[in-house]
Amino acid sequence: MLDDIVVVDLTRALAGPQATMMLADLGARVIKVEPPAGDESRGWGPPFVTGSDGAPVSSYFLACNRNKESVTADLKTDAGHDLLTDLVCRADVLIENFRPGVLDRLGFDDDTLRQLNPGLIVCSISGFGHDGPEGGRAGYDQIAQGEVGLMSLTGEPGGEPTKVGVSIGDLTAGMNAAFGIVAALYERTRTGRGRRIRTSLLASLVGLHAYQGTRWTVAREVPHAIGNDHPSITPYGLYPTADDPLQVAVGNQALWIPFAQLLDIDPADERFATNADRVTHRDELRTLIEARLVQEPCDTWLARFSAAGIPVGKVRTLDQVYEWDQTRSQGLVIPVEHPTLGTIELPGPALRFDDRAEAGDRPAHVAPPRLGEHNESVRAWLDTFGDDKEHDA
Repeated sequence: MLDDIVVVDLTRALAGPQATMMLADLGARVIKVEPPAGDESRGWGPPFVTGSDGAPVSSYFLACNRNKESVTADLKTDAGHDLLTDLVCRADVLIENFRPGVLDRLGFDDDTLRQLNPGLIVCSISGFGHDGPEGGRAGYDQIAQGEVGLMSLTGEPGGEPTKVGVSIGDLTAGMNAAFGIVAALYERTRTGRGRRIRTSLLASLVGLHAYQGTRWTVAREVPHAIGNDHPSITPYGLYPTADDPLQVAVGNQALWIPFAQLLDIDPADERFATNADRVTHRDELRTLIEARLVQEPCDTWLARFSAAGIPVGKVRTLDQVYEWDQTRSQGLVIPVEHPTLGTIELPGPALRFDDRAEAGDRPAHVAPPRLGEHNESVRAWLDTFGDDKEHDA
């Protein structure tokens, strides 16, 4: 879908690479411009996997850089500046996640970029926004999770504030960036002009507050961590059984009645008759539910609730997830050929299209690049345009 789009990727770590990987999954040509030492995530680990050349490869880097090309350049030098100038002239998209102002100091402010390529879409990802009283702050995911209140919502009641188990701020900022870029590309088909896009970890995480946010903005109630329970629906959460824990989601009244009956609870009990009643008497209801569930194993309850149409599930470890037939049936595990690691499996893209056997929009996925792997091929491609700097997209 995007195979005529060229993306210049000046990002590193996770938020930006997530965005450009999503574009690459849709067919865009993503040229990742790395400093001579490489994206710092190449050194994040363990775990590392040793390649046939004896060099360690970071599994972190492998997670967010498939389907890209890598060129190296020091953008503070004349040679690096010239390379980026040539790329900008030939690109459709430039994306960066420097601290605010860095790209300007490198000589690529908005006016310069517009002069070089009026159709260029420029996307910047920052920690806390490009302006405002704290706009220049460096942004790392866990710091952002704490600053935007996400850690106050996560964990056990009265326990230590807890981060989400993945870098959710980085990942959602990357998703928002990719979404904004695709929207701007569509707009350009009508206007012929580029667009400036900005997003941040702050914006992306506040955007995830959803009903927790309106509990404060509308109802003036400050949410707090309540473990694995849902703040507005009960029963909805994690419960013990005779062996493994069980996830249950009784999301409406029609589900409550058979659920209660299976556990020998009177569904019309005035303490539990409506969802609001059940939320008010959450602890009493949990005691009754747990007393019954611990009498039999998880698989028994899974079968029993599923037969009654009640949403339930296991809690899987990641090794179990990637070996699960359902995961693999959705194209969520993709094999790629790495130049030093051989055939490896990566988590796959989330989108499927009706003419593709695998997830994504490519006939085949390509392993994340070695540092500078495409130095020669990208420069040779740029040389084919000669000295003509006019963008001809």
